[in-house]
Amino acid sequence: MRALLFTALFLLSFSSCIPTKIAPNIKEDKVMAAKKFKKQLPKRQGFIFEDPKNANEFYAYINAKFKLNNKDVRWNVPFTVNNKEYYLSFYEVERTSKTINIAPIIADAALIAAYQTVGSAFDNFYTSRSGKWYVVITINEEDFMDPLEKNYAKREEVVAFLRQLKKEYLSTSNYNKYLLMD
Repeated sequence: MRALLFTALFLLSFSSCIPTKIAPNIKEDKVMAAKKFKKQLPKRQGFIFEDPKNANEFYAYINAKFKLNNKDVRWNVPFTVNNKEYYLSFYEVERTSKTINIAPIIADAALIAAYQTVGSAFDNFYTSRSGKWYVVITINEEDFMDPLEKNYAKREEVVAFLRQLKKEYLSTSNYNKYLLMD
């Protein structure tokens, strides 16, 4: 009987949990205040998308695409849209999902009560954590205006460029082709 109870509590541990933090699901991309997305980011609008690739892949892509030779790759990378120069900065950030698992807590309480033990058997399973990585791109222009603001005249052109950049990044696995192009 105890084995059946123990098995039932163990199986229950995989299904009963309380989320305390939830990483957002961004299907395509999103333009929003970067600081609202992650506190450490600047108070500017950001173009945000999930990054399924390994760490520093976006860095390698930007470095190769804009031929930066590992100099100032993350900050103020110049690019042109319709004869207007803009500056791209990017951040690779992680957002985590964290849950409190109820069943292991209950199972430990039951085991402690039944066997009068001091230690817990499932304390490593009380919480679980998983994370997602995102790329957040901010844009400046020469006058330090934010081209991703809603009232910026050429906002849609800049967002279209960023969507194309994201699409190219996600579909490219070898960035060396950019080194051969001129």
